[in-house]
Amino acid sequence: MNETPMSPEEQTPVTLPDPIPTVSGDSQPITQTVEPTVSEEPITEKPVAEEPASEVPAPEEPTDALLKEQSSAPILPEVPSAETTSSEDSAVEPSDQQSPITAPAFQQTAPPLTNPSPMAPPVSQYGNYTNPAPALQPNEPNTVPMQSRILLILLFVAIVAFSVFCIVWDIRKGSQSGGYVAGDITEIHIGQQHKPETNDAYMDENGKYTIEGIAATVMPSIVEIYTYSDSKTIGSGSGILLSEDGYLVTNAHVVIGGNSFAVTLHDERTVDGICVGYDSKTDIAVLKINADHLTPAVLGNSDETVLGEQVCALGNPAGLTGSISTGIISGLHRKVRAESNTFEMDCLQTDAAISPGNSGGALVNLYGQVIGITSSKYVAGGLFEASPYEGLGFAITINEALPIIKELISQGYVSGRVRVGIQFYESSIIEAATGLTLPDELKEKGIYIMAIDEDAPIADTALEAGDFIVEMNGIPVADYADLDAALKDKRGGDTVTARCARIGKDEKITYFEIEILLLEDTSGDY
Repeated sequence: MNETPMSPEEQTPVTLPDPIPTVSGDSQPITQTVEPTVSEEPITEKPVAEEPASEVPAPEEPTDALLKEQSSAPILPEVPSAETTSSEDSAVEPSDQQSPITAPAFQQTAPPLTNPSPMAPPVSQYGNYTNPAPALQPNEPNTVPMQSRILLILLFVAIVAFSVFCIVWDIRKGSQSGGYVAGDITEIHIGQQHKPETNDAYMDENGKYTIEGIAATVMPSIVEIYTYSDSKTIGSGSGILLSEDGYLVTNAHVVIGGNSFAVTLHDERTVDGICVGYDSKTDIAVLKINADHLTPAVLGNSDETVLGEQVCALGNPAGLTGSISTGIISGLHRKVRAESNTFEMDCLQTDAAISPGNSGGALVNLYGQVIGITSSKYVAGGLFEASPYEGLGFAITINEALPIIKELISQGYVSGRVRVGIQFYESSIIEAATGLTLPDELKEKGIYIMAIDEDAPIADTALEAGDFIVEMNGIPVADYADLDAALKDKRGGDTVTARCARIGKDEKITYFEIEILLLEDTSGDY
């Protein structure tokens, strides 16, 4: 309902309630302050008796009736502020008793409905408590917008996902020294070169390196290897760097039996190495090191080697690091068996000095190309024995070694190897090794079984230690070469028939046959 405002003459003065005296406690006093104008006449102050604070009743909480009464009360017109009144305005005469004071006499606006101080309770224009709607406090902390929360959550999820990816990647790459696991690399680029036709430093008029040129060019690619077992040195040898990322080749007999390896480079740095794989049949092994600034060797084509060609052998004989010796090619395509005596390798024969410690080193032509891996030295009675023939050394041809090297790098073993699961003596050494006197029927025949592997299927057959195998797949066997021929082209999972012999207590020979399930060998030992 609209109301018609009253004129100033029609307004009835409204008496304001007395100021509320100060009260004790945490509550702030609510008072009505009057600032009188100063008159020219002297004013004599008279003390005003103060009532004890304890006798002042506490303000009552507003009720619905009171709020309704306040809302229907007339609204006073706004008058000029007391600060703007001039000195000509009437002065306020103090008296012994407080008389009612009307709002127009003081020219002061009614108190605002809102709380003048954030800490004081709200008051109405008549000095009564009100219950206004709660307002946002100025010190209330701002909340994070929903969009920012979403961005923070997405950032956290991305960080967690990246961390998990890095952990999985590290596990996938392996925790061994150098971070390598056999099979990580399935494509290897180790190339060969034909004999070059251009001249270079340290070359003679025919385009060949001098011996000084060979030492300066090839020696940075030769390393020294120390093999340890339970922190004890059990052997040493040489190696040839194959790639800038740290692959190197050596002889299998240099690393077999070791569980840690130290590799000394040409610049005298020593780094840890891991065995990627080895193959006892070919006496070839591959190690991996983690080092930079490496100089890989240049591999040649051993089929281009000719009889009488001048060569150099580089390695570390007897711990003498960085040695070089010279000689010629004394023979081609020599079939030499490795230490395991199960496989004949195609070798180059040379009179260049090859001593213990040279194993795994390089045999190079005068073009600076590796044409062979120096291996065993031929000795009386066979390989790897005590009394060597002088001037008779062998190196595995690089053409035969390269396919083995690539398989070892790509998968850690050579495919197509099989294991029977036996340890044996060849017929030629049975009597000397066992002290037995063999019947004429078994002399120079068969292989003598020393032991049978319990994890092999042959352990479930009638064969026992002390028995003989005289035939396999219809082929008489008396040594490693015969056994290898009988197992030629066989794969893991194939079955072969073996004819066996057993000498009884009465020295009577009993023959019997067994079926042997062959196992695929990935250990490199067979």
